[in-house]
Amino acid sequence: MFGGVQVFQILINWARGKFVALLLGTEGMGISALFTSSSNTIQKFASLGLNLAIVREMAESSKDKDSASNLIGLALRILIVTALIGALVCILFAFPLSRLTFGNSDMGWQFMLLGIAVGFGIAGTGILSILQGMHEVKRLSKASIVGGLTGLFIGVPLYYFYGLKGIVPAMIALSVAMFLFYYISLRKSVEIMPFRFSFHEHKPIIYRLIGIGVVLMASDVIGTLITYGINLFIRTFGSYDDIGLYQAANSATAQYSGMVFAAMAMDYFPRLTKAASNNTLMHSIVNRQTEIVSLIITPAACLLILTAPLVIRILFTKEFIPILPLMRWMGLGIMFRALLMPMAYITFAKGNKKVFFYLEGLLGNILTFSLSCLGFYFFGLIGLGYALVADNALCIFIYYIVNHRLYNYIFSREALANMLTAIFITGSCFAASLISNQVAAYSIMSLSFLIAMIWGFLNLRSKLRKPDDKSIESNQEG
Repeated sequence: MFGGVQVFQILINWARGKFVALLLGTEGMGISALFTSSSNTIQKFASLGLNLAIVREMAESSKDKDSASNLIGLALRILIVTALIGALVCILFAFPLSRLTFGNSDMGWQFMLLGIAVGFGIAGTGILSILQGMHEVKRLSKASIVGGLTGLFIGVPLYYFYGLKGIVPAMIALSVAMFLFYYISLRKSVEIMPFRFSFHEHKPIIYRLIGIGVVLMASDVIGTLITYGINLFIRTFGSYDDIGLYQAANSATAQYSGMVFAAMAMDYFPRLTKAASNNTLMHSIVNRQTEIVSLIITPAACLLILTAPLVIRILFTKEFIPILPLMRWMGLGIMFRALLMPMAYITFAKGNKKVFFYLEGLLGNILTFSLSCLGFYFFGLIGLGYALVADNALCIFIYYIVNHRLYNYIFSREALANMLTAIFITGSCFAASLISNQVAAYSIMSLSFLIAMIWGFLNLRSKLRKPDDKSIESNQEG
């Protein structure tokens, strides 16, 4: 169900990107990206990383009605405070943010308006976390779809009538719509009882939430700042058009892999956390996830490489044709990223906050920023594609070494075989895209995609017949 929602979200994001490209062009895409990265940075900082912490606490409290109701009341109070903090930061520092982001104060008033989007964005994602923790998948799914569509239908006329000045109002419309539909879903899911806050009484849970949240916040804020910094670097050594082209390629590429990564966060991470105390079971879950991800991501990556020209024509305009080589490099990059993700969750599932922060928050982000800036400086837009591939390929080795040393994790024979096959098939498809003879290039790319589909389908069918991790876990507990 959640995967189906992601498909609708992908379509909505594609439609929004298409209208931005048609009505605002590459410059508008670049300015929109800068406002979005600014908003995300402030939201990550002001929310204190509490979203995943709320999911965990809600999941643990869901069986006790009184405890869950109490937690919801506390979470809503915290969300009000963090939303106000985010909005005030945006309003009070509007003109400095404009100078930092755009090099002048012209967008200061726009940043003040952006505070509304930031406040509702923080509140909306917080309520989303409560619904996730309550496992209200149906209501969450409906709210995500309806809210996204409402934001789209309100935002497009704003682009049409106000041009570049309609970017921030459109962001406000989307954040308000998402907040309203998430809140309505929450009210339908649970009766919100009167809540009386007492710091002494609620101190333990507040400390737990903040303890987990701060680590996540630090990692997320650094990651968002890195994205912000890359955009500023591109603006400094390139132009707004370059930012727009990069964001267009990044957005289109992310849609292909978004469903895989979202499903991992919703299903794989909770299962891994539950098994974290049993290394044997944990290794089994990670390896099985690696096998499945290899089978799913390979056809997706090959399809992106094969259909990149068509995707650009459908989603954007002729102005965006220069991103074709970049999108193909990104197609190769997301394959490496997907192979990395099963290992990336291990340290946090184990509760090793320090190692998680050093890997995700510092090492990974520094590597991403350094390689991206070097790639763009020396090679232009396509250098960002080189950086993505190099970054994720290097991280596979780094994460494997760390997890092997800390938890004795090793790839199973099946997982390693699937990874190597995924790299070979996707690499062959990508290499074919570099052939100058278009007939030969598209023939080999099509053949690679067909092989990936057949290989993935046959192996998935075979693996789904085997006992899954839940049955293994049940047997071990028994």
